[in-house]
Amino acid sequence: MTEQLILHEYAESGNCYKVRLTATLAGKPMDRREYDIMKGETRTPQFLASVNSNGRIPVLQVGKRFIPESNAACYYIADGSHLIPTDPFNHADMLRWMFWEQYSHEPNIATLKFWMRTLGPDKLSDLQRAQMPGKRTAGNAALKLMDDHLKDRDWFVGDSISLADICLFAYTHLAGEAEFDLSRYPNVVAWVERVEATPRYVAMIPE
Repeated sequence: MTEQLILHEYAESGNCYKVRLTATLAGKPMDRREYDIMKGETRTPQFLASVNSNGRIPVLQVGKRFIPESNAACYYIADGSHLIPTDPFNHADMLRWMFWEQYSHEPNIATLKFWMRTLGPDKLSDLQRAQMPGKRTAGNAALKLMDDHLKDRDWFVGDSISLADICLFAYTHLAGEAEFDLSRYPNVVAWVERVEATPRYVAMIPE
């Protein structure tokens, strides 16, 4: 019997969105439970005790077990699907991009998006303001690396969409909300359009 999947999430989070998109593209049904992180709903004693002691989302619930961390959740959902390459090298290369996304991409682009759109510029601390130029430089460097990689290929790994694309797409397609100019990266723009044209694709916030 297949265990029920439940995503504990905040709908405006790109990390939560990548899990939803993975489930949709993999054809896996998944329920959703929404939390308002701005109201501290992931920091309550109940959440910390029963969902994630680290107080963060997304968390994928599999039956009575829980998988924190967005890319780990995506990997679990996509297991056995077309989203994970069967070739060992391409499989490892997919993981490389997923690790890179969390280390070099998300901490810069996603953080600036959260600061500017969710918190708002007027609510930033002096430390956050001081960190913004460095994060913008690092974010642009990440986008350039992606653009260079895509200059002679349609997808990040192999010849079809994989988890590497899904995990990178989540915050890349929102980079404009953090005032990154994606027009500087035409290969990235074309790739975003390819992802959006994928069968079963769902937008982060449906219109």
